[in-house]
Amino acid sequence: MCLIVFAWQVMPNMPLLAAGNRDEFYDRPASPADWWHDHPQIYAGRDLQGGGTWMGVTRDGRFAAITNIRAPSEMRSDAPSRGNLVLNYLAGEMTPADYIQEISAYATNYNGFNLLIGNTSELIWYSNRGEKDERNGKPLKQGMYGLSNSLLDCAWPKVVSTKAEFASLLCQGAPEDAFFEMLSDTTSASDCRLPKTGVSLERERLLSAVCIESPDYGTRVSTLVKLQNGQPPVLIERPAIAMPPMPERAPHRGQCTKGF
Repeated sequence: MCLIVFAWQVMPNMPLLAAGNRDEFYDRPASPADWWHDHPQIYAGRDLQGGGTWMGVTRDGRFAAITNIRAPSEMRSDAPSRGNLVLNYLAGEMTPADYIQEISAYATNYNGFNLLIGNTSELIWYSNRGEKDERNGKPLKQGMYGLSNSLLDCAWPKVVSTKAEFASLLCQGAPEDAFFEMLSDTTSASDCRLPKTGVSLERERLLSAVCIESPDYGTRVSTLVKLQNGQPPVLIERPAIAMPPMPERAPHRGQCTKGF
C-alpha cells in the first residue's frame, strides 16, 4: 500500500477500520483479493512477482499491511520483497510483538518500509527507518492514523487531508461507497506543500494525489478492511478509477466469513 488511513479502537465493537490505496507499476503482475490456495486462512491480493501481499486478513482476525518508504538514494535492487513481511505474519501464529522482535534482526536487509500488524486486541507499527521507537515497534493507542511513503502520521498533504475526510465519514456513519470515493481523489497538492523525497518536482506532484494516475504507474486497487469483535474480518477490494482496463482486474468484492 502507499496510503493507509485507519481508526484503531475508536468505534464500539469495531477495533479496526482501515482504508488504503495500492500504488504500483501497471505491468507488475498481481491477482485480486481472494483466499490463497497455499495458505487457506489468508484473504488478500497477491503480488505475482514477489509472492507476498500489500494488505490482508485471516479467518481468525489477523491483519497486516505495508507501505514502502520513498528514499530513491537508498534503494537496493537486490533487496528482498517487502510483501513477504506481510505474508509471513499472516501465515504464522506469532503474536505481533514476537513477530516484530524476530524480523528486527534482519529488517535492514529490506528497502525502507512501514509495517502494520495486529488483530482485534493489539496493533503495532514498525519501520526499519526512523528513530528508536520506529525500529523497536510501536504499539498503537486509541486514535486515528495515516501512513504513506514516510513515517507514521507524516504531514504530507494527502495524509493530512485523507485523515480529516476519513474522520468526517466515520462521524457521519457513512456507507462503504463513501470511503472508496475518498480514495479516488486525483487532485495533486500545490507545489508549496509538496514534500522533498529525492524525486523530481514533476514526480512529487504526481505522487501527491490520493489516487495516482499516469501512463505506466498509479493506484491499482483501493481496499477497505474491518476487524469486528465476535465477527469474521471483512476485506473489500475494488479496482481504482485511474487503473487502465485489464481483464484480471475485474470489479471484485471480498468478504471473509466463517466456513467460506
